[in-house]
Amino acid sequence: MKVLLYKGKVDVDKSGIGKAVKHQMQALDLMHVPYTLNEKDDWDIIHINTIFPTSLVMASMAKAKGKKVIIHAHSTEEDIKNSFLFSNMAAPALKQWLKILYNKADILLTPTLYSKKILESYGIEKEIVPISNGIDLKFWCQDKKAGERFRQKYHFKDTDKVIISVGLQIERKGILEFLELAKRLPEYKFVWFGDMPSALKTPKVSDAIKKKTSNVYMPGYVDSAELKEAYNGCDVYIFPTKEETEGIVLLEALATKTKTIISDIPIYDRIFLDGINIYKAKNIDEFASKIQKIINKELPDLTEEGYKIAQERSIESTGQKLKKIYEKVMEKDLV
Repeated sequence: MKVLLYKGKVDVDKSGIGKAVKHQMQALDLMHVPYTLNEKDDWDIIHINTIFPTSLVMASMAKAKGKKVIIHAHSTEEDIKNSFLFSNMAAPALKQWLKILYNKADILLTPTLYSKKILESYGIEKEIVPISNGIDLKFWCQDKKAGERFRQKYHFKDTDKVIISVGLQIERKGILEFLELAKRLPEYKFVWFGDMPSALKTPKVSDAIKKKTSNVYMPGYVDSAELKEAYNGCDVYIFPTKEETEGIVLLEALATKTKTIISDIPIYDRIFLDGINIYKAKNIDEFASKIQKIINKELPDLTEEGYKIAQERSIESTGQKLKKIYEKVMEKDLV
């Protein structure tokens, strides 16, 4: 049994889907499952991670050759909205496209039960299996020296209070709320890691970035090593996202035991409990209040409880599940 991890032209370092593919590679290495990234190699299963036309072509070709097709549903109509210029106009058509593509799978994978329910609402009749993208707990960990390097690089003093977020510069990720929080809390430093091509930014985002306050830092894309430093060196990580299928960056923050506040949105209803294993905010006012309370040590430290969520989604666990899914799809003639 050999698996083709198909990622198209996606960079494995610079996007959430890219990170997911990288995690799959690590997971399969741990489980000693043979895989390739080269479609010209000999393989038995294609594991597709992208939603581009080439993915449908590859799925169709695999079916014609009697190969098994697994498609990883990282994207839904819901998380395409508010992502790039004209994305809301394109979302309904993209939903129809996703239904066509996803129905090509023998088994459809998706990161959470929440995203599984969304896909089931589309009328997709294939088996849908929730499986976390996973997190490498050996890399994403507490590291005091890494935190010191972050503060040195950005010339932050020990007394500076630093709030970070990570993601594409899009409305869905909450960048407008992040910039508004920086205005409301001028005594703190705010750092947003991540970028977006200017041509794809909505006018609201472009305008807000141009008018950002002096306490906002926007380094753009940085690699995993620098992100690890930032998680370890900040005072609070916030995730003001509007919609996710999982959120790999959230798992990174939890794995590094970073004090974290997330949006109170449906995907996190069952996994995370406000004030128990994480802090949640329904709006900007709640984000601002909880940031201040965490920094002033007026709220209990929940990082150990949050870390348990990351532990449950380790790369090892993801690898074990992927191996079982591959074996299952090879053993059965699925409709």
